[in-house]
Amino acid sequence: QVQLVESGGGLVQAGGSLTLSCAASGRTFSSYAVGWFRQAPGKEREFVAAISRDGGGTYIEDSLKDRFTISRDDAKNTVFLQMKSLKPDDTAVYYCAAGATMWPRTGAYDYWGQGTQVTVSS
Repeated sequence: QVQLVESGGGLVQAGGSLTLSCAASGRTFSSYAVGWFRQAPGKEREFVAAISRDGGGTYIEDSLKDRFTISRDDAKNTVFLQMKSLKPDDTAVYYCAAGATMWPRTGAYDYWGQGTQVTVSS
């Protein structure tokens, strides 16, 4: 069992940066791949980025590759999503999730956090 808690969201102006954190409980966190997804009002939850269990592999949505970076620190049981050059279209609730593989689909993940709101003003 893994419990996930996101933090770091907030209100930022367009062009600004934020780093989201996903803190996990449980000693087996390093056994899981971790993904970030986001959901804007009235839209489906969409894939943002994922990182493999050992941190050696990352997968970022093509349209976000030049602005978003994912990393993990297993000593701290935390995965980070660094976001720069933020746009109003990035406004959404951001969720982290843990699963066996870093597949860009919600169904691949077994455990989910409660989400953190990111709002980008124009």
